[in-house]
Parts: sequence; C-alpha cells; structure tokens
Amino acid sequence: MDRLALFRRGFLAAALLAGQAAYAADLMDNGDLAGGSSSLANPAVAALQLPDMQVAWVLQTGNDNLADVSQTGTAQLANIVQQGSDQQAFVLQQGENQIATILQIGQGNLADISQIGSDNQAAIAQIGSENTASIEQLGNGLSSSVTQYGSGQQVQIVQHR
Repeated sequence: MDRLALFRRGFLAAALLAGQAAYAADLMDNGDLAGGSSSLANPAVAALQLPDMQVAWVLQTGNDNLADVSQTGTAQLANIVQQGSDQQAFVLQQGENQIATILQIGQGNLADISQIGSDNQAAIAQIGSENTASIEQLGNGLSSSVTQYGSGQQVQIVQHR
C-alpha cells in the first residue's frame, strides 16, 4: 500500500468516528463521564463530548497503544488515530477554537501536541516505526503540520506569538 493510501486510510477511520457521538451524549447524561481530561488505552474507540464544545475522537487498533487528551476552554477538537502497537499520543489544549490531529501507523511512534491560546491548528502524521514528533503552540492563529515516513525520525516544532 502506498503512502498516500495509508494516509487516506487513517483519516477515513477518523471520519467514521463521527457516528459514535450519540454514545457519548448518553454517557454524559448518566454521569459516567466527567469533563476535563480523559485517558484512553488500547483497544478503544471513543467519541467524547465534553463541556463547552470540547470534542475528543480516538480510534486505536493494535496492541499497547496509549492516547491522552486534556482540554480546557471552549471549541476544542482533538483527533487521534493509531494503528499498530506501542504508540503514544498526547494532546493538551487550553484556550479556544483549536484543532489537533494525530495519525500514527506503525510501531513505537510518539506524538505530542500542546496548544495554549486561540485559533491554533496542528497536525502530526507518522507512518513507520520509532518516530517522535512534537508541536508546541503558544499564542493565537498558529498553524503547523508534520508528516514523517520511515523509522527513527525526530522533529520538534515550537511556535510562540
């Protein structure tokens, strides 16, 4: 399967999660979920509607994957798709109107997005093994994306305004 097909496959999986929103609303009605931070371990599919228009989508297939999303503020969206094993993804969003997307296909990848401010967008796609990517955004109106194919690559982006 070529790289573009793998990339499309991950984003298609994230889009399919949209149908799970009714389950999240039911969990909130019953008091089963608390707003704020959620930590999810493999295997998991989750769509969490948190207070103040905070949404976190997580899809994991494989073994020993970890996803952690923490959101405070309003109008936050976090998407994490992991296929493979031993992968870790972290998203921290504080502020308003921010989007974070992580796609990992392979083994042993690590991705971290931290957004503090408003109107920020960040995306990380890693296809391969033992890759590390980090995006830190502090300020308003920042945008960044990283795509890594292969093994053993590292990148860190820091944006402050």
